[in-house]
Amino acid sequence: MRRTQDQRRAETERRVLDAAVQLIARKGSRAVTLAEVGRAAGYSRGIVHSHFGSREQLIEAVVRDAQRFPVPGTTGTGLDRLATLVEAYLGNVHARRPATGAFLLMWAESVASEPVLGPLYAERDRSFRQSLADVVRDGIADGSVRADADPDAVGVLLLGLLRGIGMQQVSPAGVSVDAVLAEQVVELLRRGLAA
Repeated sequence: MRRTQDQRRAETERRVLDAAVQLIARKGSRAVTLAEVGRAAGYSRGIVHSHFGSREQLIEAVVRDAQRFPVPGTTGTGLDRLATLVEAYLGNVHARRPATGAFLLMWAESVASEPVLGPLYAERDRSFRQSLADVVRDGIADGSVRADADPDAVGVLLLGLLRGIGMQQVSPAGVSVDAVLAEQVVELLRRGLAA
């Protein structure tokens, strides 16, 4: 069956993103060029430029793509939804996908004042903290989360906890993020926030 132009374009972009992720996970974002990504994806630098424009735009696309992870839907309470989100995040870290490693490595680079990544991760972290805080607010409203919980503070706490656990897994220390650790984190979360 003949593929459409949109299908071919999507396949090219996927191959380029996957190649960029692999290179970033191995070498960091600073060492990655459009030409190198093109070679790794089986294309020319021109194809990469045509699809993404610049190195900065490619890095931004990698950050957006690497941040995505599946979160099972839940119709439970706010606290249940928060626990599901935390389990999904830690499950994603446990899976050791190259995209997760690249995302965390670039997050560390953004902290070190990498000019392209700094603003991207500042926005990503703000958005994630806000999402976490919103679920806490929902839990307060439905009575599953303590009324005295500060949603914004919990958002900061959970973002730090989740990113910190992820960084420990990708660091040379190599802490294993497994189901037992995820269960412990969720149990502490539930005990600390339950109404």
